[in-house]
Amino acid sequence: MHIKATGFFKLFLLISFSVICRQLTHLELTENILNHKTGSWLHAFPSGLTSLVSLSFEDIDHEDMDFDALEVLLSQCRGLKTLRLNRNVPLIQLQRVISICPQLVELGTGSFSPALSQKAQYTLRQSFQKCSELRTLSGFWSVAPGHLPTIYPICSNLVSLNLSYAPICDVELADLVSHCSNIQKLWLMDTVEDKGLESVAMSCKNLQDFRVYPSSTRAGQGVTEEGFMHIARGCPKLRAILYFCNQMTNAAVEVMSKNCVDLLSFRLCIMEPAKPDHTTSAPMDEGFGAIVQHCKSLRRLSLSGWLTDKAFEYIGMHAKNLERLSVAFAGESDVGLQYVLRGCMNLKKLEIRDSPFGDMALLSGLHRYESMHSLWMSNCSVTITGCQWLAKHKPRLNVEVIQKNDKDNTPNALVESVYVYRSVVGHRKDRPSFVMAL
Repeated sequence: MHIKATGFFKLFLLISFSVICRQLTHLELTENILNHKTGSWLHAFPSGLTSLVSLSFEDIDHEDMDFDALEVLLSQCRGLKTLRLNRNVPLIQLQRVISICPQLVELGTGSFSPALSQKAQYTLRQSFQKCSELRTLSGFWSVAPGHLPTIYPICSNLVSLNLSYAPICDVELADLVSHCSNIQKLWLMDTVEDKGLESVAMSCKNLQDFRVYPSSTRAGQGVTEEGFMHIARGCPKLRAILYFCNQMTNAAVEVMSKNCVDLLSFRLCIMEPAKPDHTTSAPMDEGFGAIVQHCKSLRRLSLSGWLTDKAFEYIGMHAKNLERLSVAFAGESDVGLQYVLRGCMNLKKLEIRDSPFGDMALLSGLHRYESMHSLWMSNCSVTITGCQWLAKHKPRLNVEVIQKNDKDNTPNALVESVYVYRSVVGHRKDRPSFVMAL
């Protein structure tokens, strides 16, 4: 049995399931489901439970973990392959955990701090060395300085490494990825800067899934078009990229379009709204145009930066396999969205926020929405009248207007958000008061 416990689960339900389901194999706690900040939930499992294959509690916030109970549970489940710990599990406890579970294939490390003595670091490194089946590492909520070398013994086996919470520098990353020749999935924080991405391009030739997230402090320069081009030139097997940056150029995006032609997902997030090409001050039309022209298998695309209708014309003309499109702070007129809705016949999900598209753009997709999964438009120029017209002419669609801030509901008033989706059961019954079903 596989249980994914979310916010509506109570502790007694978890206990009941555990007692009844002695063959529980997968348990994922995705929210803070308990009312107290302790790890006593670990006592809910029946004694002798041996069937767990996957246990994840990385998203629950319990400061007072019952590590003895955790160790007992882990020692019983010799077939455990996946374990994801939360940020309150310290390094010293991580060492005990992996010494109990050397058979793990996927590990979420917990905090990876505070710092250990040299002797304890050596012990941790030796424990990692025995984890010969380990292929996926994540966690690293706050990496103690100088402690990443403890994972070096298993780096050559890794295919996935998530450091998106770890504010490490370029030197630390360079040393680490030099041991990661087989990595296929790598997520980072932009504290590694362009120099760090150069190291990735030199060492990770099999990279397929790459992400760079912004740091919360926004310290340093982050990453730019230089690091982007390093990845484009050094990682030709790339299939998916998510890249948060402060600046970009059409030339850099064109380099990726020609070197990484097998891209399935391209998400570029230029953090300053409507920012043009960093060097020419031109719109980013040609860069995104190159992506959709050269990457014929593209399924997912996220747009940002200064874009005119020309970029959307390129998308409608060339992105014939596109299934999901996200637009933020981009666009020129309703014509742009019309290009997309008329040309991208495989489009399933369309998300638009803070863009100029209005009723004409919304209604230009009238013939498409019943074959799509959903449309979301937020902070655009859509009116209640436009939404009502859509709902009237497509009664099989659910059209929901969202007005959280008590905005004007007169016919020509702009809506805060509109959500359009298919449903065979009609309007949902759990709508909050600020959601109006048309």
